[in-house]
Amino acid sequence: MKKFFGTDGIRGKTGDYPVTPDFFVRLGYAAGLVLTKHVESNIKPTVVIGKDTRISGYMLESALESGFSAAGVDVYLTGPIPTPAIAFLTQSLGADIGIMITASHNPYEDNGIKLFSGHGTKLSDELEHEIEAMIDTQIKCVDPDKLGKARRLDNAREQYVEFCLKTLKKDINLNSYKIVLDCAHGATYQVAPEIFKRLGAELIVINHEPDGLNINFKAGSTHPEFLIEAVKTHKADFGIAFDGDGDRVVMVSDQGELVDGDQILYLIMDYYLKVDELKGGVVGTLMTNLALEEKCIALGIPFERSNVGDRYVSEKLRERSWFLGGENSGHILLLNHHSTGDGIISALQTIAALLDKNKKLSEALCELPMYPQVLINIPLSQKVDVGSSFIQEI
Repeated sequence: MKKFFGTDGIRGKTGDYPVTPDFFVRLGYAAGLVLTKHVESNIKPTVVIGKDTRISGYMLESALESGFSAAGVDVYLTGPIPTPAIAFLTQSLGADIGIMITASHNPYEDNGIKLFSGHGTKLSDELEHEIEAMIDTQIKCVDPDKLGKARRLDNAREQYVEFCLKTLKKDINLNSYKIVLDCAHGATYQVAPEIFKRLGAELIVINHEPDGLNINFKAGSTHPEFLIEAVKTHKADFGIAFDGDGDRVVMVSDQGELVDGDQILYLIMDYYLKVDELKGGVVGTLMTNLALEEKCIALGIPFERSNVGDRYVSEKLRERSWFLGGENSGHILLLNHHSTGDGIISALQTIAALLDKNKKLSEALCELPMYPQVLINIPLSQKVDVGSSFIQEI
C-alpha cells in the first residue's frame, strides 16, 4: 500500500503534511532522481508542470521546480491550464513526466498533484512506489553546471486549444447553438471559451473569473444548480460545466435537466456506433447506471465494469484494446482522441452526436431512461486499501 499516492496522485489540505512546500521540494527531488535513473545517462530529463487556479498553486509550483532543478531536471512551466492539457503537452513535447498541481473538484483550501508518464497516461504504480521510496533522501544538488533549467511555455494554451479543435470533423461548427459554459473559476477559464468561440457558438460564460480562492465555489460540475438556472434564464440550447481542473464534465439540457457522465457516455457511444467508429466495447464502473449496461447489451456492444476511478477505467480499456469508457461523475475516456479524460473533448464529441441526431439534448436523453440510484458516503477512520479483505467482505 502506497504511503502518499492515492488512486489519483496526492491530495490534501494545503499546509497539512504532505501538501507543504518542504514536502513538495523533496517530492520534486525524489521524482527527479527516479527520472534520471530511467533515462539515458547523456540525456537531461524534462518535466512539464501545470496548475489550476488555486492560490497555493504558485507556492507548490516553485517548490516542485526547486526540487527538480536540484536533481538536474529541466522544467517546463505552463501556468494555469487543464489537467488533460498537461497529459497532451508531456507527450507532444517528448517530456519524461508531467505534473498537474490540483485538487480537482475540491475547494481552494486543498491541493495536490496528478502525475503523467511520457506517454500522457497516469504514472504507473511502480514508478510512484519508486518516488515514495526516495522521498526521505537528503537533497544533494547536482553540480552547478548540471542544474535543471526552468522556462515558461508561452504557447501552451494555444497548443492545447488546437489539439482539442482537431478532435472534431472539419465540417462541424456550432453556429446554431446558444451555450452556457461554467468554468468553475478553474483551469478551463481561458481555453474553453476560446475553443467554443472559434467553433461559432453563441456563448454565455459563467464562473470564469478565478481569484485563487473561488475555484469550485458554488460553481462547476459539482454545483450544477447554477448552470441549470443560467440555461433557463438565457433560454440556451444546453449548458456545459467543468470541474476545477477540467478533466470531467456534466451538461444541462434545454429543459434544465442534469446530464451526467453515464448519459454523456451513451450519447458518444451511440454516435460512434452510427458512424461506424466504435471499436470494441465500453467500460463503466461499479457506479454506472444499469440502464447504460442494458442499452449496450441490447445494441450488441460489449460492456464491462471497473473499480471506481478513471485510472481503473483506463486500465481496463487498455487491457481490452477498447477506447471508450467513463464514470457517472463525468470522467469520460476517449482514447481514440486523448490518453486521459478530457472534459472539453468529451463535450465536443457529445455535441457532434447531437448534430448527427439533429435533436435537442432533452430529446436525445429520452433514448436512455435512467434507473434511480442512491449514493451513501460512509466515513472511515483510517485509509483502507480498496483490495483489502475488509472491503471485499462489505
